[in-house]
Amino acid sequence: MVVQYLAFVIFSAFAIIGAAMVVWSRNLVHSALFLVMSLFGVAGLFILLSAPFLAAIQVLVYIGAIAILIIFAVMLTRSMTAIREPFNAQSWLGAVIGAVLFVALVAGMILPVWGWGSLPTLPQSDVVGTTRDIGIALVSADGYVLPFEVASLLLTAAMVGAIVIARED
Repeated sequence: MVVQYLAFVIFSAFAIIGAAMVVWSRNLVHSALFLVMSLFGVAGLFILLSAPFLAAIQVLVYIGAIAILIIFAVMLTRSMTAIREPFNAQSWLGAVIGAVLFVALVAGMILPVWGWGSLPTLPQSDVVGTTRDIGIALVSADGYVLPFEVASLLLTAAMVGAIVIARED
């Protein structure tokens, strides 16, 4: 139990410190590397939640592909100089929205567990989903096939839109 608690604290620290440093770092390459650190912390949390498939996908897809793609894109398209102005006229608005979202997330995590007396607590499950269960849920007619297809169409439309915007006239 102590080892799991210590691992949770370490992986949580990786995720939170990495995410904070993504925002506060002035160098774009360093921000991308801190993103890798944050994603690694999330993968560790997936391991602690007994979801090794999601942890492997986190490492392969997000750390192995997307983060490395971001690093190469930043290195090939931007200069290596630091960002000169990290704050702008709308920084206060971003801080207020971030604080409101933080309070909402903390309330969403704490209230279902401890509640306000009238809110029911969530039941704990010993069932661990396997890769087979995820595959069946993705392709079965009463599962997640429609949201999966809609998300893929949305990502395709976003990619085509980005290409249209980025191309030269």
